[in-house]
Amino acid sequence: MASIFTKIIQGDIPCYKIAENDMFFAFLDISPQAKGHTLVVPKQEVDKLFDLDESTYQALMLFSRKIALAIARAIPCNRVGMSVIGLEVPHAHVHLIPINSIGDMDISRQKLALSPSEFESIAVAIQKEIVLISKA
Repeated sequence: MASIFTKIIQGDIPCYKIAENDMFFAFLDISPQAKGHTLVVPKQEVDKLFDLDESTYQALMLFSRKIALAIARAIPCNRVGMSVIGLEVPHAHVHLIPINSIGDMDISRQKLALSPSEFESIAVAIQKEIVLISKA
């Protein structure tokens, strides 16, 4: 059975897409730790991050870096934290979370409740920064 992330990638479940290429897909987390909290997933459904083959793993990190740079430009924050937990969904994924303190990475704390228009404006802001980074 396909994971929820595979269903999102295939368009069966809506999302606030940030970016995609032939191997990876990035979209806003619908239960975010912070505005701009983005999930980056390989399109290939592999349960654990470290089960990815080496070239896919390296390419995922490069793709995640590009997304993180765009998030840092679009969302006021001190840094973009990266977390790999992988217990929520059996599909390898990276959390990119705009942070101002270490506590912002605590995934057990209460999530933000954002409106669809807030999610959309955040997605557009990050997408614009990806375009600018790609042109540089």
